[in-house]
Amino acid sequence: MREYELVAGLETHIELSTKTKIFCGCTTKFGGEPNTNCCPICIGLPGTLPKLNHEVVRYAIKAGLVTNCRISHIAKMDRKNYVYPDLAKAYQISELYHPLCVEGYVELSSGRRIRLNHIHIEEDAGKLVHSHGDTFVDYNRGGVPLIEIVSEPDFRSVDEIREYMEKLQLLMRTIGVSDCRMQEGSMRSDVNISVRPVGSDKFGTRTEIKNMNSFAHIAKAVAYEFDRQIDLIESGEAVAQETRRYDEESGMTESMRTKEDAHDYRYFQDPDLVTIATSDEEIEALRAELPELPDARMARYTGEWGIPEKDAQMLVKYRKIAEYFDEAAQGVSPRTVSNFIIGQIFRRIETEADKETGNVPLPAAHLNELVALLDSGKLKMNLAKSTLEKMMDTGKRVSELLSEEDMAGVDDSALKAICEEVVAGNPNAVADYRGGKEKALKALVGGVMKATRGSADAKTAEQMILEIIG
Repeated sequence: MREYELVAGLETHIELSTKTKIFCGCTTKFGGEPNTNCCPICIGLPGTLPKLNHEVVRYAIKAGLVTNCRISHIAKMDRKNYVYPDLAKAYQISELYHPLCVEGYVELSSGRRIRLNHIHIEEDAGKLVHSHGDTFVDYNRGGVPLIEIVSEPDFRSVDEIREYMEKLQLLMRTIGVSDCRMQEGSMRSDVNISVRPVGSDKFGTRTEIKNMNSFAHIAKAVAYEFDRQIDLIESGEAVAQETRRYDEESGMTESMRTKEDAHDYRYFQDPDLVTIATSDEEIEALRAELPELPDARMARYTGEWGIPEKDAQMLVKYRKIAEYFDEAAQGVSPRTVSNFIIGQIFRRIETEADKETGNVPLPAAHLNELVALLDSGKLKMNLAKSTLEKMMDTGKRVSELLSEEDMAGVDDSALKAICEEVVAGNPNAVADYRGGKEKALKALVGGVMKATRGSADAKTAEQMILEIIG
């Protein structure tokens, strides 16, 4: 059997985090009772006229800037005509001929660039709800603003697709244009797949897998479809150009309908919406609003601040957490702050949503004060860790929980006397250690830490105990 390679491109839909819909004043808030967040405009009643939400344009331009796109000075809205129950107007307002952002790219860790054909804005459709053999339509989502990021067919592996999706998600969250919560459908991708013999420069017939909203499901669907198309070709059958869906239970893709081309939708410019004109000054003003991007933040954390790459990735993954870390690390040891966040604070933040929103159980200034005391030598690590737990439990500052005596620690002479008492009071542990049981030493150190309420330095105490034992 010949060797084949994957050829794939993605159309990634991202719901924008504007407060209102793209063409009307209805809320974009997720959930709510069916058909309560809609109005005559977004359900397309006769005689209503859309009015473009300018914030949608601003968000889309920012998305284009962080994906290295050229921003069009002139963009126009088009009607995409098709009949489906969740599309009340029987057309979707979108962009085809003059999209807002063109010719961008996303660079992968390998150095390969996934080219972007364009990014355009459009309105979301409603949602079909299947229940007890009946199908209902909820138009709450209809008219929610989207950007669609259309890549070129540059993907050659599942790993590349996953990395690209993760990078898009991180970028959009960082610049604040979308929460990209795939479980809520605010980020989803249509995956276009074909296969060809290795070494060939001709594209095979593509299929499209619709509305994928899970990294894991995308990986499984692409792997299945890759193998399915190879089996068809090797058996002498033709791959049909069609739209397919992924069945989570079977792990297989299933045919839905023949795949349409652009001309099938009879696109034409929407006569009810004005041309979008964007000046260079407006573009540069939006560029100036962009925060530090993930790649630059990673370089600063690992380079300037010496944070291990794995830890830096965990901090950068969540914009609010990264901002919290930056504030807490001002003037103190960034490495120590990072260790406290990842080692202790993250255990208190139970959900991904809480990390995304930066729902941290104590202010950054309080953590900064704790680390400052640790850096100055006024506080030992053991006491700092236990105090941090108390700070998160009570909301109190370190100065409210510890006395000056606690923060002064234990001087060497006093510590040696305590170590001698602990050794004298635990002859069995001493005998066990001398017999080769390393854990016995930890028990003796624990006795010292208990006696000093955690204010002693554990390493110093261990060294003193070893000297006393001989």
